[in-house]
Amino acid sequence: MFNWHTRHFPAQSISIKLSIIIFIVLSLTLACPITNYAQSTIEHPFDPDRAKVLGYIISQDLMHYHYSHKRLNDELSTAAFDLYIKQLDAQKRFLLKTDVQMLAAYENYLDNEIRRGKIHLPIYSCEIMSQRIPIVKKMILSILDQPFDLNAKEQLETDNKKLKFCTSDKQLRERWRKTLKYQVINRYLDLKEEQEKKPGENEKVKKTTAKKKQHLNDKQLHQKAIEKVRKRYIHLLKRMLQEKKEEHFERYLNAISRAYDPHSMYLPPEEKEDFDIHMRGSLEGIGALLREEDGYIKVVNLIPGGAAEKQGELESEDTILKVAQADDDPVDITDARIRDAVKLIRGPKGSKVLLHIKKPDGTRRIIPIIRAVIQIKDTFVKSMVVTSKDGHKYGYLRIPTFYRDFKNKSASARNVTKDTKAELKKLKKEQIQGLIIDLRNNGGGSLTDAVDTTGLFIKEGPVVQIKDSSGKIEVLADHDRALEYAGPLVILVNKFSASASEILAGALQDYRRAIVVGSEHTHGKGTVQAVIDIDRETPLRRLDKFKPMGALKITVQKFYRISGASTQYRGIHSDIVLPDRFKAIKSGERYIDYSMPWDTISKCKYQPLGSKLPLKELSKQSALRIADNKKMQRILELAQKTKNRIEHSKRSITLKDIIAERKDLLDGEKLDEQSITNGKSDKDKKDWRKKVKKDPYVLEGIAIVDNLRESVAE
Repeated sequence: MFNWHTRHFPAQSISIKLSIIIFIVLSLTLACPITNYAQSTIEHPFDPDRAKVLGYIISQDLMHYHYSHKRLNDELSTAAFDLYIKQLDAQKRFLLKTDVQMLAAYENYLDNEIRRGKIHLPIYSCEIMSQRIPIVKKMILSILDQPFDLNAKEQLETDNKKLKFCTSDKQLRERWRKTLKYQVINRYLDLKEEQEKKPGENEKVKKTTAKKKQHLNDKQLHQKAIEKVRKRYIHLLKRMLQEKKEEHFERYLNAISRAYDPHSMYLPPEEKEDFDIHMRGSLEGIGALLREEDGYIKVVNLIPGGAAEKQGELESEDTILKVAQADDDPVDITDARIRDAVKLIRGPKGSKVLLHIKKPDGTRRIIPIIRAVIQIKDTFVKSMVVTSKDGHKYGYLRIPTFYRDFKNKSASARNVTKDTKAELKKLKKEQIQGLIIDLRNNGGGSLTDAVDTTGLFIKEGPVVQIKDSSGKIEVLADHDRALEYAGPLVILVNKFSASASEILAGALQDYRRAIVVGSEHTHGKGTVQAVIDIDRETPLRRLDKFKPMGALKITVQKFYRISGASTQYRGIHSDIVLPDRFKAIKSGERYIDYSMPWDTISKCKYQPLGSKLPLKELSKQSALRIADNKKMQRILELAQKTKNRIEHSKRSITLKDIIAERKDLLDGEKLDEQSITNGKSDKDKKDWRKKVKKDPYVLEGIAIVDNLRESVAE
């Protein structure tokens, strides 16, 4: 999630320096919020003079203001070229090896292009793509006109990172033939299942009244599948051919920015979002943050209280392949720009969108979501009391995000610190003997509240260090000696706990105040970004003709724990690691191209609790319980299956094998639902209290805090 507030770096006061508007970003990663709000539709025909000015401004800002102060040299050019080619043809389905080699003449030359103001790479790549797309279109239509041998034993590599660019059109045609065969078979099976499905079966949303459809035989279904795939690619290729030189230039600037780190990015005028959008009273859309990665649109995080989170099937790291409006045919968004994907996914409240997604383990699913207003009340802190088998009361506190309404200065304005404090008072009245704080999937939020909320569990002291690009270090501390809760404490985290979540978890871990439990490590997002309004930074009147020029999002600071270790890259390591079905999924800063490295600075002066926590003994007790817990063992089984599917990315494209694979995946989903969620009903899904009581991670957290309480008592 995003949380922006105006900030002079590194101090906390609100101000403007060098005509730059600075915002603190405490979020999981750069993403585009899928909400329904006005967006500029300004178009700019490619202007070499504008490109020269814009390229120069961005290169200077990156070198002067980026935390690393990297020079725009041959090394950085190589990294930018790598990112540019990945954006251009990540799946290696259009360009040939010779095309890439031709463009590679500019691999070490991007710095010289920018410096001299003569930018060629995006122009030439646009020309090459405009030549290659019609060739590929002819291939696709020709292949779809020929019958497929559905029983031929052959395989398709589904991991584009393992592929190389084809050396000839003949080789590329064969790649397309296998790809299209795989897609046609799966489309045919989808149509067959849909036709055979009983009315009302597996319905997630209300169906509109429709005319009775004609029953099709296998041959007709197969032909219909071919036509669906044909239509999909005609639409995709038409969209790609409409890309202008300006869009290739924007991709070029974005690649240069991301070569500094993945959170630095050029935002063209039509993508210059209102970054404070999620702090309003309500939002319309599906409530998801997305990013572009290697030609795909991926889910970064779900907004608490949003339609996607409430529907329950869409998750972080899911890849959105196609988007359909209600009963319309799906539109392929592979290789689409994120703004194009947003236009398709966004829509009015109450309308239905169908997302065709691929899970991180390779399984595919169609997820129906009714777009809705995101009620901010659904994002607030929640708490409840859970009673253990032996009758002890424990508090459960869910912090979905570190929210704060910076526009509302009234005393009644909500913020996470105030709400957490209120919930703690309720729990203490219940005489709880331990507390679980759930930070799973919490992508971050307000830095102020990360510090203040930490202060509710310590008497006083430093919480986090912030280092800027000049080397100056600022320590943010809790100065309030009041202690809201002093009892046994466990913090639940996962790979999607990031930024502000990592500040709180890391600080309480350093103070030995809490035991961190969950995934092996958190996300590892320990950087701060600023947004530079390029128009505002360019006061010369003779440059007004080039405006609007957009904005530059740039990394300017890093977070460090009070122990001196950065939260960047490595994240927070759990004291007790629990089974994680996403273990094999490469999610986190350490897996993102050109992410900022982990490092250390001097530690703060702080006083941890006198006695060390009995982590070794608590880990042993937890391991024994997990070995005897059917739900946890099922999670381990699913994690191993996910690992196997990721490592073995070649798929059989024989009809018989695809049917067997789909059946195996469907059985796995049913077992997943029965074993992990205990077969909860639709009513239970709406009742978060019942959901918490059945959550195996929460139950294990309670067992750990119970052991901790006993240890402290002894």
